[in-house]
Amino acid sequence: MILSKKTYIEYLKSDAIALGLDINSYKFKLKNTFFPDFIWSFQKTLRQLEYYNNCKNNGINKLYFYYLKYKFRKISIKLGFSIPINVFGPGLSIVHYGTIVINSATKVGKNCRIHACVNIGASGGEKEAPQLGDNIYIGPGAKIYGNIKIANNTAIGANAVVNKSFQEENTAIAGVPAKVIGKIDIKKIIKHI
Repeated sequence: MILSKKTYIEYLKSDAIALGLDINSYKFKLKNTFFPDFIWSFQKTLRQLEYYNNCKNNGINKLYFYYLKYKFRKISIKLGFSIPINVFGPGLSIVHYGTIVINSATKVGKNCRIHACVNIGASGGEKEAPQLGDNIYIGPGAKIYGNIKIANNTAIGANAVVNKSFQEENTAIAGVPAKVIGKIDIKKIIKHI
C-alpha cells in the first residue's frame, strides 16, 4: 500500500518496469505525447489516486483528489477496467484493454500480470474476496472468487474458475473448477522479476 511519497515513486517505477516502459527516456516521452499509452496512463492515475487517498486527502489536496477520481473514472470506462484503489502491489502489468472487474476487498501482492476479461470478486454475499500472493500470472478470462488465498508464484490459466484456495507455491492452476496442473517457474512468464 502506498503510504508515503517514496513508496508512491517506487510503485510507479515498478509498474513501468513490469510494463516494459522506460518512462524517463526522451523516446518514450515523445512517443507518448503523440501516441499515448493508455494502460500506462491508467496505472499512473491509479497510483496517483492511491497516494492522494492514503497520504494527502485533506485541505486543498482534497480538490486535486476529486479531480484524480474524475480522471480515473473516465479512463477506467474508456479501457473497460473496474479496478479499485489499494488492491494491487507494485509491479502491476495490465496486458491488454478489455473488461477487468476487481472487488475492492481483494488484495494482490507485487508483480501481478493480468489479462483481459478477468473477474476477481466475493461470492454469495460474502464481504471477503480473494487474497493473492506475489508474482501471480492471471490468464485471459480467469474467474477468481470467494474467501480464498492463492500462494506466491502461481500461474492461473486462461478461463480458469478458481473458487478454492491453493497454498502450494510455484504451481500452474487451470480448469473449471481449477486444479493444479503442474509445477511452473513463474520467471518464465513474468520476465521482470
